[in-house]
Parts: sequence; C-alpha cells; structure tokens
Amino acid sequence: MKHLLLAALCILLWLPGKATEKDQRLWKKALRIHERVLTIDTHCDTPMEMLKPGFNLGEQHESPESRVDLPRMKAGGLDVLFFAVYTDQRPRTADNYRQSYQLAHQMLDSIHAAVIRHADQAMLASTASHAGQIAQTGKRAIFIGLENGFPLAQKLDRVQEFYSRGVRYITLCHSFHNDICDSSSDAAEPEHNGVSDFGRMVIHEMNRLGMMVDVSHLSDASFFDVMNMSQAPVIASHSSVRAICKHDRNMSDEMIKKLAEEGGVIQICLLDDYVKEPDTTTQRYAIQSQLMHTYRTEYHAMNKAERATLNQEWVDMQKNYPKQLPTVSDLVDHIDHVVNLVGADYVGIGSDFDGGGGLADCADVSEFPNITYELLKRGYSKRDIQKIWGGNLIRVFREVERTAAKLSKN
Repeated sequence: MKHLLLAALCILLWLPGKATEKDQRLWKKALRIHERVLTIDTHCDTPMEMLKPGFNLGEQHESPESRVDLPRMKAGGLDVLFFAVYTDQRPRTADNYRQSYQLAHQMLDSIHAAVIRHADQAMLASTASHAGQIAQTGKRAIFIGLENGFPLAQKLDRVQEFYSRGVRYITLCHSFHNDICDSSSDAAEPEHNGVSDFGRMVIHEMNRLGMMVDVSHLSDASFFDVMNMSQAPVIASHSSVRAICKHDRNMSDEMIKKLAEEGGVIQICLLDDYVKEPDTTTQRYAIQSQLMHTYRTEYHAMNKAERATLNQEWVDMQKNYPKQLPTVSDLVDHIDHVVNLVGADYVGIGSDFDGGGGLADCADVSEFPNITYELLKRGYSKRDIQKIWGGNLIRVFREVERTAAKLSKN
C-alpha cells in the first residue's frame, strides 16, 4: 500500500495555478488509481549522483540538479525503481576495461550501502515477485540494471558476477559500438553488423541466469539479432517511438511490432529529445550540437581539467539557454502510438531521470501522478494503466525467470 502522502498531492505538490488546470474529479480519481497500482520506472541514473560527496538518497533534493531520492519516490507514489549502473564507452584497452569494471562495482557498492543505510525506506529486490512484496510493506523496491556491457571486458563469467551482485538487466551497449553489439548512436561504420559472437554468448548466459536483455541504445541490426537470439522476451528500458520523434535512439514501428510479437515491452523514455524533436533554429540547439560533437569525438582523449571545463560549458548552456521541454501530453502520445500499434500489453515507463530525463510537467519522480492523470484523461482504463505502470514489465520479468528455470533443467 502506498503512503497516504499521495492523497495530499493535490495540496502539497501542485501550485494553485497548476491545480486549476486539472479536472479535480478526474485528478482525485487518478490519484486513487496511482495509489493502488504497482508503479515501476525501469531506468534512472541516480547511482552517478550517489557517487558525489554528500549526496544522501534518503534526503529530499531539488530538480533539475537531482530528480530521484527516496522521499520524492514516496511522494510521487513510485513503488519500484531500477537504478542503472552506467559506464561510458571507452577505447578497448586493458586499462579502460579495468577502470570501467571498477566504476561499475563502485556504483554497486553505493547502491547496496544506500539501501542498508535507509532500510526503513527501501529494500533491494532481485526477483519479479519482490516488487509487489516490498511495495506491500510501504518501502521502495530497488532493482539494479547495468547500462552498457563494456565492463564485461569480453569475460563471459562477469555476467554471472554482476548477476550475483543484484544486476537484473544489462543494456547491451551505449552510445558507441562495443564488444557485444553495434550502437544506434555511433557515427562510425558498423563493427559487427549487429550482435557479435561474444554478444550471442552474453545473451544466452543472461537467458540462463534469468537476467533481462535490454535493447535500448542498440542499432536496428543489433536489435533484430537479439530478437533472433534471445530465448526469453526482452525489454527496452528507456526508449521512445521513432514515428513520433525521429531519433536513432527511438524504435521504429517494425521494431515495436517485433518486440511485441516476442512478448517484450518498450518503456517510454522521458528524455526530451526522444519525446519531441528539438527546434533546430535556436541558439541553444547550435551550442548543444557543438558540445555533443565534442563529447562524442574528443572527451575520451581529454585530461581531467579539460573534461571539467567541457562539463561546465554544458551546465552554463543549461542555465543561459533553458530548453522549452516537452510535456506529459507529448509523452503519452508515444504510449498511444504503441497501444494503437500493438496493444496495451507491450508498453511501460523508463524515465532516464538523472541521465537527462525530465519534462515540463514531470520534472522528477514526485510528479509521476501527472502521467496517470493524462492516461485517465485519454480514456485508459484502470486495468490498462496498471499494465503500463508495471504489469507489463513484471510479466516480462516473470517469463525471463521461467525461461531460466527451463534452461537450468536441460
């Protein structure tokens, strides 16, 4: 059962101007539904924040500097969250493999330590059934995903190692090609033309263990290879719809249909550039494009001071040229598209908070009820809202576990 603080959202979280924009009868109904359904966000990058000195997951912070903490999860009625252990893609040297592997374990250490420190508010989860069980206690259920398979470093036994430390999905690659597969964002020519031989072994090992395969960030060819290789349904932990927002990171209708055909789920991302195409005529867009080009082409070769300077330029851009963010309505357009294309059984929500995610009227986890309100406003039933907020992900997770159990018998 969720905390009664949800019921007070009308008063505490919504300024009078905002509240009057809502149909109050529908808003109260949305809050009741949001309180009763199991709510799951499959992707946030908060572990990066947790490595910063002084960051306390148990204290309330302010967006946009921070978008996720336990008090705001409680306030926004979010029951279950997957913390992403993110490592960037680096040149494949022994030293970079070592550093990435160590960073992944450092983040894992921080997650485990935070859950222990705040045992009165959260519990670490490792199976699909844990999500609902922990939510029933009034605590937040914390799962772990590994974003980017780079720390595996061509060592298959590390899949088991990360699984033993609580990792329940691996996003196979990130913004550049790696040992496992090709990325959707890499400007270089495809390296494997899909999934590599090592990647095939990684997928089979994940199937064997009961670890979800995450296809967000993958190239189209890599995606279709995964669909042919995986014996269990897969997830896209934080992706949106290419037909609405043309971005390589988003999924085409053909991909969404294949994902649904195989029983998977696409978790719609709240990152603005994946929700709505940016206005390319603004000064903000010009500066951002140049900074992104520098990040992609020069960041790995920079020293610590140069990286700090570039990061500060990004912060200054955000401050001096604020972006007009998409809205929850724009986000739900993506959900509508998936539902109209393949049905309500194959879509969910993966915010990418603390990794770029955030909308004009959903800046952090405390504002998640706005999504439920928009779904209800558009005529979604309580049953469909339950599926979108968590039911679909749990269905996939259970099937992944069942596949692992079958494989263990062979």
